[in-house]
Amino acid sequence: MTDNKSFNQRVYDIIRRIPKGRVMSYGQIAALAGNSRASRAVGYAAASPYAPKLPFHRVVYKDGSCSPAFAAQHRLLRAEGVQFTKDGRVIMRRFAWHHEILEKEAFLKYG
Repeated sequence: MTDNKSFNQRVYDIIRRIPKGRVMSYGQIAALAGNSRASRAVGYAAASPYAPKLPFHRVVYKDGSCSPAFAAQHRLLRAEGVQFTKDGRVIMRRFAWHHEILEKEAFLKYG
């Protein structure tokens, strides 16, 4: 099964589904969007002037650290109940979102 959506559109579809109080890493999103080696492209998609208004603050690095370019990210995540380590990283084992249905859909669509 193939999907003609652009990579960016697939990224936006995934980010749109991240629930409040949860986060995903750039790499997780890239893999679900069909290219596990394109985590940097997820960041570019989020920074695009054409990007829709989405909860991009819920996207973090794989170690739970936040983007230095997104100053309000900590504040927005804290407001959703996300907790951080002493050095300011999201506690990924507790707040990372692993949604099996989303992963299965992505596998079927993007291989």
